[in-house]
Amino acid sequence: MPRCRRGYIHVVNNDFTSWKMYAIGGSGNPTINSQGNRYAAPSDPSAKEVTKRVDSKDDGEWANWNWRTEGDLMENGAFFVASGQEMSSMYSKASSLEPKAAAQVDQLTRNAGVFGGPRDDEGQSGDTYTGYGGGGGEGGGGGVISGGGTSAMGGTTRGSSSSNSDDFFGMVFGSNAPPPRPRLTLFFSLLMICILSSSTLLLW
Repeated sequence: MPRCRRGYIHVVNNDFTSWKMYAIGGSGNPTINSQGNRYAAPSDPSAKEVTKRVDSKDDGEWANWNWRTEGDLMENGAFFVASGQEMSSMYSKASSLEPKAAAQVDQLTRNAGVFGGPRDDEGQSGDTYTGYGGGGGEGGGGGVISGGGTSAMGGTTRGSSSSNSDDFFGMVFGSNAPPPRPRLTLFFSLLMICILSSSTLLLW
């Protein structure tokens, strides 16, 4: 996820896996409300923290920034550093919908994100615990990151949320529909050739 600057950000029912530096970064005192997400930390012991306060001189500067986790699953040693007021009215501005339980993230994000490689959930292991506040609640939709008037549906964030080294041109986007059967494709191709050639002959 890109760095959040100022504003109110609601991170809901996403799947963050194997980030390089952080899963949620922020600067300029943003309000971040993280609910019903799964954070599976990478194996690098120095990259287990979900959050990162960027461009802040010391802890005292960001101690009053309102960042909270509620109903999130932390796996493989991931941890969220909350700050500010736990029950601030500011979080109502950083809420776009009711989150589903974090245990449903696989189901909510099954068809979301980039296609081209198999989804690797088998390698996840380690301690799992729920963020403060217990479960994620009922209702709503899944896979939303919203803030500053924008929202992104789909919630699967694979690889690095803060690294620019990914091969963006190698990504394949598409639906989860199966590819057409070769016989059907061949039939329609031949049908189109026949139609085009017969219409060309009629014009001559």
